[in-house]
Amino acid sequence: MKVLQINGAKPLEGTIRISGSKNASVALIPAAILADSEVTICNVPEITDTDALEEILMYLGATVKRASESIVIDPTSLVNKEIPEEMSNKLRASYYFMAVLLAKYKHVEMYFPGGCSIGARPIDQTLKGFRALGATVEEKENYYVIDAKELNGATIELDMPSVGATINAMLVAVKAKGETIIKNAAREPEIINVASFLNGMGAKITGAGESEIKIEGVEKLEGCYTEVIPDRIETGTYIIAGALMGKKLKIDNIIPEHVESLISKMQEMGVDMEVGVDSVTVSKTENLKPVEIVTKGYPGFATDLQQPVTVLLTQCKGNSTLEETIYENRFKNVPYLNNMGASIEIENRKIHINGKTELTGCEVEATDLRAGACLVLAGLLASGTTTISNIGPVLRGYENIVEKLTDVGASIEIKEV
Repeated sequence: MKVLQINGAKPLEGTIRISGSKNASVALIPAAILADSEVTICNVPEITDTDALEEILMYLGATVKRASESIVIDPTSLVNKEIPEEMSNKLRASYYFMAVLLAKYKHVEMYFPGGCSIGARPIDQTLKGFRALGATVEEKENYYVIDAKELNGATIELDMPSVGATINAMLVAVKAKGETIIKNAAREPEIINVASFLNGMGAKITGAGESEIKIEGVEKLEGCYTEVIPDRIETGTYIIAGALMGKKLKIDNIIPEHVESLISKMQEMGVDMEVGVDSVTVSKTENLKPVEIVTKGYPGFATDLQQPVTVLLTQCKGNSTLEETIYENRFKNVPYLNNMGASIEIENRKIHINGKTELTGCEVEATDLRAGACLVLAGLLASGTTTISNIGPVLRGYENIVEKLTDVGASIEIKEV
Protein backbone atom coordinates (compact mmCIF):
# COMPACT_ATOMS: atom_id res chain seq x y z
CA MET A 1 0.00 0.00 0.00
CA LYS A 2 1.23 3.47 -0.89
CA VAL A 3 1.02 6.29 1.63
CA LEU A 4 1.99 9.96 1.71
CA GLN A 5 4.34 10.78 4.56
CA ILE A 6 4.84 14.41 5.58
CA ASN A 7 7.24 15.79 8.14
CA GLY A 8 5.50 19.05 8.91
CA ALA A 9 6.22 22.60 10.05
CA LYS A 10 8.65 23.33 7.17
CA PRO A 11 8.54 26.82 5.58
CA LEU A 12 7.45 26.89 1.94
CA GLU A 13 9.46 29.26 -0.22
CA GLY A 14 9.79 29.61 -4.00
CA THR A 15 7.31 29.20 -6.86
CA ILE A 16 4.61 26.63 -7.58
CA ARG A 17 3.39 26.60 -11.19
CA ILE A 18 -0.25 25.60 -11.56
CA SER A 19 -1.18 22.82 -13.99
CA GLY A 20 -4.10 22.66 -16.39
CA SER A 21 -7.56 22.25 -14.91
CA LYS A 22 -8.58 18.72 -14.01
CA ASN A 23 -12.28 19.56 -14.25
CA ALA A 24 -11.86 21.12 -17.70
CA SER A 25 -9.55 18.40 -19.05
CA VAL A 26 -11.90 15.57 -18.13
CA ALA A 27 -14.62 17.19 -20.26
CA LEU A 28 -12.40 18.33 -23.13
CA ILE A 29 -10.88 14.88 -23.71
CA PRO A 30 -14.24 13.12 -24.34
CA ALA A 31 -15.47 16.16 -26.32
CA ALA A 32 -12.63 15.64 -28.80
CA ILE A 33 -14.37 12.65 -30.39
CA LEU A 34 -17.15 14.90 -31.67
CA ALA A 35 -14.66 16.09 -34.30
CA ASP A 36 -14.22 14.30 -37.61
CA SER A 37 -10.47 14.92 -37.64
CA GLU A 38 -7.47 15.25 -35.32
CA VAL A 39 -7.68 17.38 -32.16
CA THR A 40 -4.84 18.78 -30.04
CA ILE A 41 -5.40 19.73 -26.40
CA CYS A 42 -2.53 21.50 -24.60
CA ASN A 43 -1.81 22.05 -20.90
CA VAL A 44 -3.40 18.72 -19.94
CA PRO A 45 -2.38 17.59 -16.42
CA GLU A 46 -0.77 14.15 -16.06
CA ILE A 47 -3.10 12.70 -13.44
CA THR A 48 -4.86 9.36 -13.14
CA ASP A 49 -8.23 10.86 -14.20
CA THR A 50 -6.87 11.86 -17.61
CA ASP A 51 -5.13 8.47 -17.87
CA ALA A 52 -8.50 6.75 -17.31
CA LEU A 53 -10.16 8.81 -20.06
CA GLU A 54 -7.35 8.03 -22.49
CA GLU A 55 -7.91 4.35 -21.74
CA ILE A 56 -11.58 4.68 -22.74
CA LEU A 57 -10.64 6.56 -25.93
CA MET A 58 -8.23 3.84 -26.99
CA TYR A 59 -10.77 1.12 -26.09
CA LEU A 60 -13.21 2.85 -28.47
CA GLY A 61 -10.59 2.83 -31.22
CA ALA A 62 -9.34 6.41 -31.17
CA THR A 63 -5.62 7.09 -31.68
CA VAL A 64 -4.12 8.90 -28.71
CA LYS A 65 -0.64 10.44 -28.59
CA ARG A 66 0.57 11.99 -25.36
CA ALA A 67 3.43 14.47 -24.99
CA SER A 68 4.50 16.14 -21.75
CA GLU A 69 1.60 18.61 -21.49
CA SER A 70 -0.46 17.88 -24.58
CA ILE A 71 -2.65 15.17 -26.00
CA VAL A 72 -3.41 14.57 -29.69
CA ILE A 73 -6.62 12.63 -30.36
CA ASP A 74 -7.58 11.22 -33.77
CA PRO A 75 -11.18 9.93 -33.62
CA THR A 76 -11.46 8.87 -37.28
CA SER A 77 -11.23 5.14 -36.44
CA LEU A 78 -13.66 5.32 -33.50
CA VAL A 79 -16.08 2.44 -32.94
CA ASN A 80 -19.23 2.94 -30.86
CA LYS A 81 -19.47 0.09 -28.35
CA GLU A 82 -20.43 -0.54 -24.76
CA ILE A 83 -18.06 1.05 -22.24
CA PRO A 84 -17.45 -1.60 -19.56
CA GLU A 85 -18.04 -0.99 -15.88
CA GLU A 86 -14.38 -1.33 -14.87
CA MET A 87 -13.61 1.68 -17.07
CA SER A 88 -16.62 3.90 -16.36
CA ASN A 89 -16.46 3.53 -12.58
CA LYS A 90 -12.91 4.86 -12.30
CA LEU A 91 -14.15 8.45 -12.42
CA ARG A 92 -17.34 10.48 -12.60
CA ALA A 93 -16.24 12.28 -15.76
CA SER A 94 -16.73 9.08 -17.75
CA TYR A 95 -20.34 10.21 -18.15
CA TYR A 96 -19.24 12.82 -20.69
CA PHE A 97 -18.89 9.84 -23.04
CA MET A 98 -22.65 9.35 -22.69
CA ALA A 99 -23.16 12.76 -24.27
CA VAL A 100 -20.56 12.61 -27.04
CA LEU A 101 -21.48 9.09 -28.19
CA LEU A 102 -25.18 10.01 -28.14
CA ALA A 103 -24.44 13.15 -30.18
CA LYS A 104 -22.24 11.35 -32.70
CA TYR A 105 -24.02 8.01 -33.06
CA LYS A 106 -27.45 8.55 -31.42
CA HIS A 107 -26.81 5.45 -29.31
CA VAL A 108 -24.73 4.74 -26.21
CA GLU A 109 -24.41 1.88 -23.72
CA MET A 110 -22.41 2.25 -20.52
CA TYR A 111 -22.43 1.85 -16.75
CA PHE A 112 -23.00 4.48 -14.08
CA PRO A 113 -19.94 6.71 -13.61
CA GLY A 114 -17.67 6.45 -10.57
CA GLY A 115 -15.90 9.17 -8.58
CA CYS A 116 -15.46 10.29 -5.00
CA SER A 117 -18.04 9.33 -2.36
CA ILE A 118 -19.03 12.79 -1.14
CA GLY A 119 -22.80 12.37 -1.05
CA ALA A 120 -25.57 11.86 -3.56
CA ARG A 121 -24.29 12.54 -7.07
CA PRO A 122 -27.19 11.58 -9.33
CA ILE A 123 -27.12 12.16 -13.07
CA ASP A 124 -30.83 12.97 -13.32
CA GLN A 125 -30.20 16.48 -14.68
CA THR A 126 -27.94 15.08 -17.40
CA LEU A 127 -30.63 12.56 -18.36
CA LYS A 128 -33.26 15.32 -18.28
CA GLY A 129 -31.25 17.15 -20.92
CA PHE A 130 -30.86 14.06 -23.08
CA ARG A 131 -34.62 13.38 -22.97
CA ALA A 132 -35.46 17.01 -23.83
CA LEU A 133 -33.32 16.70 -26.97
CA GLY A 134 -35.19 13.59 -28.10
CA ALA A 135 -33.40 10.65 -26.51
CA THR A 136 -34.94 7.71 -24.70
CA VAL A 137 -33.13 6.44 -21.62
CA GLU A 138 -33.39 2.86 -20.39
CA GLU A 139 -31.96 2.30 -16.90
CA LYS A 140 -31.19 -1.21 -15.64
CA GLU A 141 -29.75 -0.83 -12.15
CA ASN A 142 -26.42 0.88 -12.90
CA TYR A 143 -26.51 0.27 -16.66
CA TYR A 144 -27.79 2.75 -19.24
CA VAL A 145 -28.94 2.36 -22.83
CA ILE A 146 -29.61 5.72 -24.49
CA ASP A 147 -31.10 6.03 -28.00
CA ALA A 148 -32.35 8.77 -30.27
CA LYS A 149 -33.88 8.44 -33.73
CA GLU A 150 -33.26 12.15 -34.12
CA LEU A 151 -31.84 14.87 -31.88
CA ASN A 152 -33.74 18.15 -31.98
CA GLY A 153 -33.03 21.45 -30.24
CA ALA A 154 -35.12 22.23 -27.18
CA THR A 155 -35.29 24.37 -24.07
CA ILE A 156 -33.66 22.62 -21.12
CA GLU A 157 -34.32 24.15 -17.72
CA LEU A 158 -32.02 22.58 -15.15
CA ASP A 159 -33.37 22.15 -11.62
CA MET A 160 -29.99 23.26 -10.33
CA PRO A 161 -26.94 24.79 -12.05
CA SER A 162 -25.03 21.51 -12.40
CA VAL A 163 -21.64 21.71 -14.13
CA GLY A 164 -21.82 18.17 -15.48
CA ALA A 165 -25.40 18.49 -16.71
CA THR A 166 -24.62 21.84 -18.38
CA ILE A 167 -21.61 20.42 -20.22
CA ASN A 168 -23.43 17.23 -21.21
CA ALA A 169 -26.35 19.25 -22.58
CA MET A 170 -23.92 21.37 -24.65
CA LEU A 171 -22.12 18.28 -25.97
CA VAL A 172 -25.34 16.79 -27.33
CA ALA A 173 -26.96 20.04 -28.44
CA VAL A 174 -24.08 20.97 -30.77
CA LYS A 175 -25.16 18.09 -33.05
CA ALA A 176 -28.94 18.47 -32.59
CA LYS A 177 -31.10 20.08 -35.26
CA GLY A 178 -32.15 23.65 -34.51
CA GLU A 179 -31.63 25.81 -31.43
CA THR A 180 -31.17 24.62 -27.86
CA ILE A 181 -31.45 26.92 -24.85
CA ILE A 182 -30.03 25.78 -21.50
CA LYS A 183 -31.60 27.72 -18.63
CA ASN A 184 -30.24 27.85 -15.08
CA ALA A 185 -26.91 26.76 -16.55
CA ALA A 186 -23.80 26.48 -14.38
CA ARG A 187 -21.34 29.36 -14.85
CA GLU A 188 -17.98 27.78 -13.96
CA PRO A 189 -14.88 28.74 -16.03
CA GLU A 190 -14.53 25.13 -17.17
CA ILE A 191 -17.81 25.47 -19.07
CA ILE A 192 -16.41 28.45 -20.98
CA ASN A 193 -13.28 26.39 -21.75
CA VAL A 194 -15.40 23.55 -23.19
CA ALA A 195 -17.64 25.93 -25.17
CA SER A 196 -14.59 27.67 -26.68
CA PHE A 197 -13.21 24.28 -27.71
CA LEU A 198 -16.48 23.27 -29.37
CA ASN A 199 -16.74 26.64 -31.14
CA GLY A 200 -13.20 26.10 -32.40
CA MET A 201 -14.46 22.89 -34.01
CA GLY A 202 -17.29 24.76 -35.69
CA ALA A 203 -20.06 24.72 -33.08
CA LYS A 204 -22.29 27.77 -32.54
CA ILE A 205 -22.50 28.37 -28.79
CA THR A 206 -23.18 31.72 -27.12
CA GLY A 207 -23.69 32.65 -23.47
CA ALA A 208 -21.26 30.17 -21.87
CA GLY A 209 -20.40 31.49 -18.43
CA GLU A 210 -23.89 32.97 -18.04
CA SER A 211 -27.06 31.38 -16.67
CA GLU A 212 -28.53 30.98 -20.17
CA ILE A 213 -26.63 29.29 -22.99
CA LYS A 214 -27.79 29.11 -26.62
CA ILE A 215 -26.58 26.46 -29.06
CA GLU A 216 -27.37 26.30 -32.77
CA GLY A 217 -26.82 22.74 -33.92
CA VAL A 218 -24.39 21.95 -36.75
CA GLU A 219 -23.93 18.88 -38.90
CA LYS A 220 -20.14 18.68 -38.88
CA LEU A 221 -17.33 19.45 -36.43
CA GLU A 222 -13.66 19.53 -37.42
CA GLY A 223 -10.51 19.06 -35.38
CA CYS A 224 -8.82 22.07 -33.81
CA TYR A 225 -6.29 23.18 -31.19
CA THR A 226 -7.25 24.25 -27.67
CA GLU A 227 -5.58 24.94 -24.35
CA VAL A 228 -6.79 23.92 -20.90
CA ILE A 229 -7.27 26.77 -18.42
CA PRO A 230 -5.24 26.74 -15.16
CA ASP A 231 -6.72 24.61 -12.39
CA ARG A 232 -8.54 26.93 -9.99
CA ILE A 233 -8.87 24.27 -7.28
CA GLU A 234 -5.16 23.44 -7.38
CA THR A 235 -4.56 27.21 -7.33
CA GLY A 236 -6.68 27.62 -4.22
CA THR A 237 -5.12 24.63 -2.48
CA TYR A 238 -1.59 25.99 -2.86
CA ILE A 239 -2.63 29.53 -1.93
CA ILE A 240 -3.96 28.04 1.32
CA ALA A 241 -0.66 26.19 1.76
CA GLY A 242 1.11 29.54 1.48
CA ALA A 243 -1.14 31.08 4.13
CA LEU A 244 -0.30 28.17 6.44
CA MET A 245 3.46 27.83 5.91
CA GLY A 246 4.50 30.26 3.16
CA LYS A 247 7.53 32.49 3.15
CA LYS A 248 6.64 34.64 0.13
CA LEU A 249 5.40 31.52 -1.67
CA LYS A 250 4.44 32.42 -5.24
CA ILE A 251 1.57 30.59 -6.92
CA ASP A 252 2.11 31.20 -10.64
CA ASN A 253 0.27 30.62 -13.95
CA ILE A 254 -3.17 31.35 -12.49
CA ILE A 255 -6.28 33.37 -13.30
CA PRO A 256 -6.94 35.28 -10.05
CA GLU A 257 -10.57 36.00 -11.00
CA HIS A 258 -11.26 32.25 -10.89
CA VAL A 259 -10.43 32.12 -7.16
CA GLU A 260 -11.76 35.54 -6.23
CA SER A 261 -14.15 34.12 -3.61
CA LEU A 262 -11.23 32.43 -1.81
CA ILE A 263 -8.95 35.47 -2.10
CA SER A 264 -11.72 37.67 -0.68
CA LYS A 265 -12.20 35.41 2.34
CA MET A 266 -8.45 35.21 2.97
CA GLN A 267 -8.17 38.99 2.83
CA GLU A 268 -11.04 39.12 5.34
CA MET A 269 -9.00 36.81 7.60
CA GLY A 270 -5.99 39.13 7.29
CA VAL A 271 -3.71 36.84 5.27
CA ASP A 272 -0.49 38.48 4.00
CA MET A 273 -0.84 38.20 0.22
CA GLU A 274 -0.09 40.06 -2.99
CA VAL A 275 -2.34 39.44 -5.98
CA GLY A 276 -0.72 39.94 -9.39
CA VAL A 277 -1.96 39.64 -12.96
CA ASP A 278 -1.30 35.88 -13.14
CA SER A 279 0.08 35.02 -9.71
CA VAL A 280 -0.44 35.31 -5.96
CA THR A 281 2.39 35.61 -3.44
CA VAL A 282 1.38 34.57 0.08
CA SER A 283 3.05 34.24 3.47
CA LYS A 284 2.16 32.67 6.80
CA THR A 285 0.28 35.17 8.89
CA GLU A 286 -0.34 35.31 12.63
CA ASN A 287 -3.50 36.61 14.33
CA LEU A 288 -5.92 35.55 11.60
CA LYS A 289 -9.54 36.59 12.09
CA PRO A 290 -12.41 34.06 12.03
CA VAL A 291 -14.83 34.12 9.08
CA GLU A 292 -18.09 32.60 7.86
CA ILE A 293 -18.03 30.64 4.59
CA VAL A 294 -20.94 29.19 2.60
CA THR A 295 -20.24 27.07 -0.49
CA LYS A 296 -22.11 28.01 -3.66
CA GLY A 297 -21.90 27.51 -7.39
CA TYR A 298 -19.46 29.74 -9.27
CA PRO A 299 -18.69 32.59 -8.68
CA GLY A 300 -19.43 31.70 -5.06
CA PHE A 301 -17.06 29.83 -2.75
CA ALA A 302 -16.16 26.53 -4.43
CA THR A 303 -17.26 23.32 -2.71
CA ASP A 304 -13.97 21.75 -3.84
CA LEU A 305 -12.06 24.27 -1.66
CA GLN A 306 -14.26 23.77 1.38
CA GLN A 307 -12.24 20.89 2.83
CA PRO A 308 -8.80 22.44 2.14
CA VAL A 309 -9.75 25.83 3.66
CA THR A 310 -10.92 24.12 6.86
CA VAL A 311 -7.25 23.70 7.83
CA LEU A 312 -6.71 27.45 7.56
CA LEU A 313 -9.81 28.11 9.68
CA THR A 314 -8.24 26.10 12.52
CA GLN A 315 -5.56 28.83 12.63
CA CYS A 316 -8.02 31.72 12.98
CA LYS A 317 -8.46 33.08 16.51
CA GLY A 318 -12.09 32.59 17.46
CA ASN A 319 -15.08 30.74 16.02
CA SER A 320 -15.46 30.27 12.27
CA THR A 321 -18.37 28.56 10.52
CA LEU A 322 -18.43 26.74 7.21
CA GLU A 323 -21.67 25.63 5.55
CA GLU A 324 -21.67 23.07 2.73
CA THR A 325 -24.68 23.56 0.44
CA ILE A 326 -23.65 21.39 -2.53
CA TYR A 327 -22.85 17.91 -1.15
CA GLU A 328 -24.19 16.45 2.07
CA ASN A 329 -21.30 14.12 2.83
CA ARG A 330 -18.24 16.34 2.56
CA PHE A 331 -17.02 16.45 6.16
CA LYS A 332 -15.22 13.10 6.25
CA ASN A 333 -11.97 15.01 6.78
CA VAL A 334 -13.18 16.53 10.05
CA PRO A 335 -12.62 13.53 12.40
CA TYR A 336 -9.03 13.26 11.15
CA LEU A 337 -8.41 16.97 11.70
CA ASN A 338 -9.77 16.60 15.24
CA ASN A 339 -7.42 13.65 15.79
CA MET A 340 -4.59 16.00 14.83
CA GLY A 341 -5.69 18.56 17.43
CA ALA A 342 -8.37 20.66 15.73
CA SER A 343 -11.57 21.64 17.54
CA ILE A 344 -14.36 21.21 15.00
CA GLU A 345 -18.02 20.34 15.57
CA ILE A 346 -20.35 19.08 12.85
CA GLU A 347 -23.94 20.35 12.85
CA ASN A 348 -25.86 18.87 9.93
CA ARG A 349 -24.33 20.58 6.85
CA LYS A 350 -22.37 23.12 8.82
CA ILE A 351 -19.16 22.91 10.83
CA HIS A 352 -18.01 25.14 13.66
CA ILE A 353 -14.25 25.62 13.94
CA ASN A 354 -12.85 26.89 17.24
CA GLY A 355 -9.34 28.29 16.77
CA LYS A 356 -6.51 28.76 17.06
CA THR A 357 -5.35 25.16 17.61
CA GLU A 358 -1.98 23.46 17.24
CA LEU A 359 -1.93 20.41 14.96
CA THR A 360 0.19 17.30 15.51
CA GLY A 361 0.92 14.68 12.88
CA CYS A 362 -0.70 11.24 13.06
CA GLU A 363 -2.10 8.51 10.78
CA VAL A 364 -5.05 9.67 8.64
CA GLU A 365 -6.93 8.55 5.51
CA ALA A 366 -7.83 10.41 2.31
CA THR A 367 -11.51 9.47 2.03
CA ASP A 368 -11.90 11.50 -1.18
CA LEU A 369 -9.90 13.84 -3.42
CA ARG A 370 -10.42 17.15 -1.61
CA ALA A 371 -10.40 15.55 1.83
CA GLY A 372 -6.98 14.22 0.87
CA ALA A 373 -5.85 17.72 -0.14
CA CYS A 374 -7.07 18.98 3.23
CA LEU A 375 -4.99 16.39 5.06
CA VAL A 376 -1.90 17.20 2.98
CA LEU A 377 -2.27 20.84 4.07
CA ALA A 378 -2.77 19.76 7.68
CA GLY A 379 0.35 17.61 7.46
CA LEU A 380 2.39 20.53 6.11
CA LEU A 381 1.31 22.64 9.09
CA ALA A 382 1.46 20.02 11.85
CA SER A 383 4.43 19.24 14.02
CA GLY A 384 5.78 15.71 13.69
CA THR A 385 4.92 13.16 11.01
CA THR A 386 1.60 12.75 9.22
CA THR A 387 0.96 9.54 7.27
CA ILE A 388 -1.91 9.64 4.77
CA SER A 389 -3.28 6.34 3.48
CA ASN A 390 -5.56 5.75 0.47
CA ILE A 391 -3.71 8.40 -1.54
CA GLY A 392 -5.18 7.37 -4.89
CA PRO A 393 -7.85 10.11 -4.79
CA VAL A 394 -5.17 12.78 -4.23
CA LEU A 395 -3.15 11.59 -7.22
CA ARG A 396 -6.34 11.70 -9.31
CA GLY A 397 -6.56 15.45 -9.00
CA TYR A 398 -3.15 17.00 -8.29
CA GLU A 399 -0.39 16.71 -10.87
CA ASN A 400 3.07 16.07 -9.36
CA ILE A 401 1.92 17.14 -5.91
CA VAL A 402 4.93 15.59 -4.18
CA GLU A 403 7.44 17.17 -6.56
CA LYS A 404 5.78 20.59 -6.45
CA LEU A 405 5.74 20.72 -2.67
CA THR A 406 9.24 19.26 -2.31
CA ASP A 407 10.60 21.94 -4.64
CA VAL A 408 9.41 24.70 -2.29
CA GLY A 409 10.74 23.13 0.90
CA ALA A 410 8.19 20.56 2.09
CA SER A 411 9.28 17.21 3.44
CA ILE A 412 6.83 14.91 1.67
CA GLU A 413 7.20 11.57 -0.06
CA ILE A 414 5.28 8.56 -1.28
CA LYS A 415 6.20 5.40 0.62
CA GLU A 416 5.31 1.74 0.18
CA VAL A 417 4.16 0.17 3.47
